[in-house]
Amino acid sequence: MGQPNVKNNQNKPSKLWDVIVIGAGASGMMAAITAARQGRRVLVLEHMDKPGKKLLATGNGRCNYTNENMSLEYYHGNKELVKNIMPYFRNYDTVNFFMKIGIYPRIKNGYYYPFSNQALSVVEALTLELDRLNVQLVTSCEVNEIKPDAKGFLIRTSTGNYRGRKVIVATGLRASEKLGSDGSMFPVLKELGHRFVPILPALCGFEAKGMDFKKVSGVRAQVQLALVVDGCHSLHGDDGELQLTDYGISGIPVFQISSKAARALYEKKKAAVEIDFMTYFDRGMMRDELTRRFARDKGYRTLAQSLCGLLHSKLIPEILKKAGLNPNMDAGALADSGIQRLAELIKCYPVELTKVRDFSTAQVCSGGIRSEEIDTQTLESRLVPGLYFAGEILDVDGICGGYNLQWAWSSGYVAGMLGKPVKCLSYQHHD
Repeated sequence: MGQPNVKNNQNKPSKLWDVIVIGAGASGMMAAITAARQGRRVLVLEHMDKPGKKLLATGNGRCNYTNENMSLEYYHGNKELVKNIMPYFRNYDTVNFFMKIGIYPRIKNGYYYPFSNQALSVVEALTLELDRLNVQLVTSCEVNEIKPDAKGFLIRTSTGNYRGRKVIVATGLRASEKLGSDGSMFPVLKELGHRFVPILPALCGFEAKGMDFKKVSGVRAQVQLALVVDGCHSLHGDDGELQLTDYGISGIPVFQISSKAARALYEKKKAAVEIDFMTYFDRGMMRDELTRRFARDKGYRTLAQSLCGLLHSKLIPEILKKAGLNPNMDAGALADSGIQRLAELIKCYPVELTKVRDFSTAQVCSGGIRSEEIDTQTLESRLVPGLYFAGEILDVDGICGGYNLQWAWSSGYVAGMLGKPVKCLSYQHHD
């Protein structure tokens, strides 16, 4: 794979870079490319041994890098920040940008992937562009201090000291720590006076109670979820495949409500989900289907047997137990009230969320640098002039579907403009 010029342990502390980008993930590489295309000399510091490790894991290794359907409703955190930044670099700018560096899109249900179906292609295209622009990359580099001085900044690291006129921090938060986002920059930024909205896992599963999860572990079901916080419906998710595990619930529908649910649990609120196990039927249709089945099976099938083919075999005893029904009773003996109760549970099965999974299982985090401490038009720090932020470290997170990567590209572009963002209707490849 192509890789920018690596200068580990060969830096001259006296050299003054125009821009130093900390973090070689999606937003960091975008920021570096944007700055370099303006003729600036750019250095990137990355504490992993290679750039883009977290990016390689996105979209199950296929990299869903944007989505044709962009809306504020798909983002959490500071939506005003999203509203201010996204117009500078929209989803079609992302598509154009990547086409100009070799990534032809494959579109599925509005989701954009590289035509190769490999996240590796995206990382390689970005690193080759960094190399073309003579961006210098230092890997396996731990940043210990960012110190403003008369010329800009002195950055003390495990590989030596570096000086830059401007600094862009694009290190992420704590999601998927083994891939690079481990929170090691938090104390460095706090020393500069910055504070954080509490950082929580997102796009992850939850420990839960409400059924015997050890017995249903491994079940996958096409469902729709509704998040209920303190007894009030808070968010309705899209249809998707729910994964029942020995600890609770996971899968895309859970990920889509995870940011709000994790925040509710952090705030000591009661959080639950209502699971619709039969999205194809409304409640009336569900009741009619059960009535028809049980009448058909009267005298020769039990309740559990009559539900065969409608629900996963592991789910049937759990739902009947929740409804207070004997699975071995004759199907035709169930009264209308029992049918109504069972239909309601299939359409609206309550599960209480008890704990969000840890950062190691999260794809992103919610929370980040407090937005009042940054210029929400340029992403420059209001506390430390010349210091900029991009990507997940800002208080923005999105649902699954390319929204977090779109935020990385958009915020990376704006940060890389270094105080003078302009709307980019078609990102040009400069020779």
